Parts: sequence; structure tokens; C-alpha cells
Amino acid sequence: MQPFADSSHLIPDGAALSERMRRDGYLFLPGLLPRDDVAAVQRQIGEIARDAGWLRRDQPLDAAIAEPSGFCVDPDPTYLTTLRRINRLEDYHALKHHPVLIDLLERMLGGPILPHPRVLMRNIFPARDEFTTKAHQDFPNVQGTTEVYTAWLPLIDCPMQVGPLQIAAGSHTAGVYDFAIAGGAGGIEIKDPLDGRWVSGDFAVGDVLLFHSMTVHKGVPNHSDKLRMSMDVRFQLASEPFNIDNANPDGQPLSWDEVYRDWRSDTLKYYWRGLPLSLKPFDPVWFDKRDALGFELGAAGDPRARSVLQRIVARDANPEKRARAQRLLDMLP
Repeated sequence: MQPFADSSHLIPDGAALSERMRRDGYLFLPGLLPRDDVAAVQRQIGEIARDAGWLRRDQPLDAAIAEPSGFCVDPDPTYLTTLRRINRLEDYHALKHHPVLIDLLERMLGGPILPHPRVLMRNIFPARDEFTTKAHQDFPNVQGTTEVYTAWLPLIDCPMQVGPLQIAAGSHTAGVYDFAIAGGAGGIEIKDPLDGRWVSGDFAVGDVLLFHSMTVHKGVPNHSDKLRMSMDVRFQLASEPFNIDNANPDGQPLSWDEVYRDWRSDTLKYYWRGLPLSLKPFDPVWFDKRDALGFELGAAGDPRARSVLQRIVARDANPEKRARAQRLLDMLP
């Protein structure tokens, strides 16, 4: 595996950032965010994670030492219960509005930026390689426009043994890749191994990995003793088509009123409402394929279907699909 190309020297130059993104499909930006600003969010999340039994109680929060007996994974109901608590944190949501991030994206894209309201939290337990996030693209989940950019923010230092992200450089130019279903975030895995494309490296708190919605990426297995804690926050030009599903908070049926209940300030509440957004409906074609594969394998008793079936139960709007998925889950070994 090759190291990331460091793009930090390009930060003042919007045209150069844009050109590097067009070439590679990602930007690695060490030290972009103030470490203290990110660490403050980690401490708040860490308190919730410790209460949930995910972190050792005899270790400092910022060490993020995992409690193996607390293992759970999205979309397990026990995981989602804790995720909803995290999603109520004001500073967690405020981090995507950090002026350093917004300024960089405005330079690169040349216009006003819309941070997506939804924020995704990742908590990856160690020594559970089968749940490492598999190779996927964000676009089938995000949609609206292909010109959506994810900022991956590690909340703890992530050297390779802790399991950061890896990127298939230049993979953003080939459209949506064919996939099968798998465990881990999203429940899918791209079939093309993309040999020779993968790049990665050590991360410190404050580093940012920014990548295009079509860029293929996956996790590195966590072989440390830490809970790998990170956030995904997404951005696009406010003038580009927007999929309104990205304005739903993660961990539904959590509502924004519930998220905002204990916030100190009203400044960032419903910030996207009233903007002249061009809305584009969600195309379920890729989700329909994923779910059909999940039902097929579930009916055959294949445990690889578990993650997809759990996602249907947790998030699908169709009660008949949810009931069918639950019946298959109950029969899996």
C-alpha cells in the first residue's frame, strides 16, 4: 500500500486543491483542524461511549481504550441506542461548520457551501476484522449530486494499527461499481479489488481526509486496543442538487427536535431551511439491489445477510419489508 499524497501545501490555492481532487479523488490534509477543537468533541462522545460500556472505565477518555465486552456494531439496536445519544451533542454537529473546513471547501469549489445536516459517527471495535468497513462509494447513499465531498475526521490518533481509512486513488471516474453484500458500514462491498490503487497512512487528531462521493474507500482493520472513533461529515455547493434525505439525522427515528432539545444556542438549528435548494429525489435502485441480495441470502440461511437485514429493520419505511427482514433474521444461525 502506498502513502497518501500530502495536500496541505495546497490549502491556500483553491484551483490547485480542485485540480488535485480531480486527479486523485481525495485530499489528505494533515493538521487542518485545531487539535483541541476535535479533542473536545471526542471527550463528549467518549463519556457517552463509556457509559454504554464501550470504553474501559479505568482509562482516560482520550485514550479510547475499548472494553471488548461492550462490542456492538451499527445497525444493532444496542448500537443505535447509544448513537442517538451521541447525535444529540451540539458540539458534535457544530464541528462540520468549522470555519477552516468551510473556507477550504469554498476555495476549492468556488461558491457557498452546504454542510449536510446528517453526521455519521463510526465506532470500530478492535479485533473484529469481519466488521471492518468494506470497499464502497458514498454516492449510492448520498445522491443529489455526484459533487458531494466527505470529510473523514479521526477523533483519536489513528496510526495504521488503529484502523484508519484507505482510498483507491483515482477510482472516482468510473461510475458506480458493482457490489455484493457484506458486513460493516453500509452492508455492501465493491467486487473490483482495485489492486495497486490503495493508499493510506497514519492520522493524528486534527488531520482531515476529504474525498469525492464516487471515490472507493474502506477501513483498515483495527488491530490495537482502542475504539477507533471517527466522524463523516459531508459538503456540497449549495447550488448543486440536494437529496433531502441527507437532512434527516442519523439514528432515526430520532427527530431534529429531539436532537436540539438541550442545545445552548439556536444559531445552527435547521440552518438549511429557507435556503434556495434544488431538491433531487433519492433513487432507490442501489438500495433495492442491496436489499434483494440480502433477502436472497437470508432465505438461504447465509449469515452474510445479517447486516443488510438489520438495516432494513432499523431504517426501511416499508413495514412489510421490515417484517420480512425480521423473520429472516430470526432464522439466521
